[in-house]
Amino acid sequence: MTVADDVAAVQRRIAQIAGSGDCAAWAAAVGGTRAPAAARGAAAYLVPEPSPRIDDLVRRNAARWRLEPALLEAVIANESAFDPAATSPAGAQGLMQLMPATAAALGVRDPFDPAQNVAAGARYLRSLVDRFGGDVRLALAAYNAGPGAVENHRGVPPYAETQRYIEAVLASRARYRRR
Repeated sequence: MTVADDVAAVQRRIAQIAGSGDCAAWAAAVGGTRAPAAARGAAAYLVPEPSPRIDDLVRRNAARWRLEPALLEAVIANESAFDPAATSPAGAQGLMQLMPATAAALGVRDPFDPAQNVAAGARYLRSLVDRFGGDVRLALAAYNAGPGAVENHRGVPPYAETQRYIEAVLASRARYRRR
C-alpha cells in the first residue's frame, strides 16, 4: 500500500464517520472533539453551540454588519465548528476560515483572534451579500468558492462542494433560528 492509498483510506473513513453524524466516532478518529468543518453531505453538518464569548461576538458583529445572527453562526459552525484555532488544508484560518490574503485585506493582524476573525468575516460576508444583490445563496457560494467563480458561472458554481456547503449553512441557519 502506498502513502496515497493510506491517505485515501483515511479520507474515506473520515467521510464515512462524518456522514454518520457520530461525533464520538469522529473525535476518536481524529483525536479531537469537534465535528468536521467539511463533512460530506448537508445532513452530516452538525450544529455545535458557540461559547458565550463567541455568541457575544456573533451578535455584536451581526448587528454592526446587518446580518442575521443565525446566518453568521451557521457560517462559523460549518467553517470551523466554533474552533478559533481551526486551519484548513488550503490555509484558511480561524472561526470564519479566512484566507490569509482576505484577512490581510480586511486588516486582520491575528486571524486566530476570535474578535478580529469574526469582525472581518462578518464584514466580508456583508460585502458579498451586497455584491450579489442580497442573494444569500450567491453570497454563500462566493464565500466558499470565491466571488469570481460566482460571477464567471453567473450563479452558484457547479461545484459539488459549494452546493453542499450552501445547503449545509442554510440548514444550520434554520436550526440556529429555532434556538
